[in-house]
Amino acid sequence: MLDFSVTFVITIVNIVVLFFILKALLFKPVTKFMAEREKRVKDSIEQSEKDKNQAKALLAQYEAQLKTAETEAEAILKAARENAKQEAEKIIADGRISMETTLANARRQLEMEHESAMANFRKEAAALVVAATGRLLNREIKSEDSKLYADMLLGEISHEVTPSNKEVGKS
Repeated sequence: MLDFSVTFVITIVNIVVLFFILKALLFKPVTKFMAEREKRVKDSIEQSEKDKNQAKALLAQYEAQLKTAETEAEAILKAARENAKQEAEKIIADGRISMETTLANARRQLEMEHESAMANFRKEAAALVVAATGRLLNREIKSEDSKLYADMLLGEISHEVTPSNKEVGKS
């Protein structure tokens, strides 16, 4: 059967002593090392989770800022378009006013030139009428009387030719 000898007991005592020695020298440092490593891994995982959550928060913040920036950019573009449109309308209006002013000045100048030309024509026509009348009558006509008659004659002729033009008949 089983024979328990002294060797067996010494072997068991050796194993037990070896167990406590190894436990004191090897198991405790290894266990402590494993616990520290486990703690570092857990801390690292927790820190990673915190960093991940912080990154998500920053991402959300940056996306919100980006949307705000896009909205502001659209508002700035819209305002710039409105300003450009108003400026263009102002330039066009100024151009029209300038064109109308230039056109009115040109019309006034044309009227003045027309009146001047008509006055010159009347003077020359009066002189011709006086000269022709003097030849017909074979005598000299006073220049004041002749001019008055010539102006009246030309006024009547101009009214007959252009009844709607009031400027031509005045003298």
